[in-house]
Amino acid sequence: MFARVRRPRSVEAALCLAFAMLAGCAGAGSSAAPVSQRALLPDAGSAAIPSASSAYIKHVVIIIQENRTFDDFFATFPGADGTTTGKLHNGKTIPLKVSPLAGDPLSNGWSSFATAYDGGKMDGFDLDPWGGPGLAGKRPYTYVDPTQIQPYWTMAQQYALGDHMFQGEGSGSFTAHQELVAGGEQIDSGHSLVNWPAPPKPGPYAWGCDAPPGTVTSLLTKDDAYLSKAGPFPCLTYATLADQLDQKKISWRYYSGPVKAGGAGWMWNAFEAIKAVRYGSDWTSDISTPSGAILTDVPHGKLAAVTWLTPSVPNSDHEYHGPDHGPSWVAQVVNAIGQSKFWNSTAIVLVWDDWGGHYDHVAPPQFGFGELGMRVPFIVISPYVPAGTISHTQYEFGSILKFVENNWGLQPMQAGDRRATSISDIFDFTQKPRKFSPIPAALSRSFFEHEPPSNLPGDGE
Repeated sequence: MFARVRRPRSVEAALCLAFAMLAGCAGAGSSAAPVSQRALLPDAGSAAIPSASSAYIKHVVIIIQENRTFDDFFATFPGADGTTTGKLHNGKTIPLKVSPLAGDPLSNGWSSFATAYDGGKMDGFDLDPWGGPGLAGKRPYTYVDPTQIQPYWTMAQQYALGDHMFQGEGSGSFTAHQELVAGGEQIDSGHSLVNWPAPPKPGPYAWGCDAPPGTVTSLLTKDDAYLSKAGPFPCLTYATLADQLDQKKISWRYYSGPVKAGGAGWMWNAFEAIKAVRYGSDWTSDISTPSGAILTDVPHGKLAAVTWLTPSVPNSDHEYHGPDHGPSWVAQVVNAIGQSKFWNSTAIVLVWDDWGGHYDHVAPPQFGFGELGMRVPFIVISPYVPAGTISHTQYEFGSILKFVENNWGLQPMQAGDRRATSISDIFDFTQKPRKFSPIPAALSRSFFEHEPPSNLPGDGE
């Protein structure tokens, strides 16, 4: 039984273990002289008055998991916009196969997105090259056995599930993580970052300021023209939410795996690619590794106003050749916050960073610059969220930032957070804060507190 159903309010790549494999995933495109980046400044004309939520929400925690579509996790969730069938490029409809949570990675770069999207027909997933021999075929046409992701279903049942959250761009993790700190990935008015940075030669892969000299990015134009290796070195200078939080002396923290060459912390730490943070005081004061440190920080009374949390590979839901502890990892983070003094003043936002090459039946709206990307799972956990809420509102990653911006009176930074509908409609601040009930999980908090840091390589896309 669901407390309420929201109606729409607005109309608006494979896990690569070495660069050689990554290069095989890249989409074709023309090369051009590198384009210089410039900062996209906040809109000076935008309102910067804290919203009503600021009286209740003092902490926002953004948990970023990896590489799943909505249909892949919630195909059969009652009342949600899921499906158990998929379209092939030849017009045939096939049943989606029930699959285990662990599996082989698929390709999720720009060319794969464009192939799968197929002008809005959502029938080209079987034509994706996927990084292995031949085409993907029926590999993307699956959904995960709900019993293997029960903590996520429990969170969705007890709080709110959004079934129309779209990633900001049709690409992979590099740009997705930028969207969640900067509202987008445009480097100027005519170009947006896409895919992953390209090092000058095979070797330890890097995304940001510590990348080898000669590393460059690729770009998309307003008309979605792909410019291979035409972008700047991936040490970026555009504005991020950290700039405004620092200016207003609002605390923030970004948890990631260890920032080590080739490892997931280097890949999934968005601020490793932001020059002002990587070479500023924030790098030592506001970046925390490993990710599991949050499990000891919160019980000891440490939680920033705005927190980003990225996992290690084994806890990420990203397919790799090993067990996926993601559902238990997220459950124990939520439990730590729910059982702390912070519960009554916190909104936890759980989102998956990109589609991971998996099938989804809902065509994302298109705004140029590769926007929007595929639909991804989205859950909001807070004492001010009525149980069993299903939101059909169209959201994008900028919707999460807009909620943060409105809550603290900050300004939008890029097209994504200017355009997006805030997630504020999920909350009901007229209700008394709900008592927290722990989320059952197969693995204990102690398991993650004693888990050795993983230096497995992150998502190459």
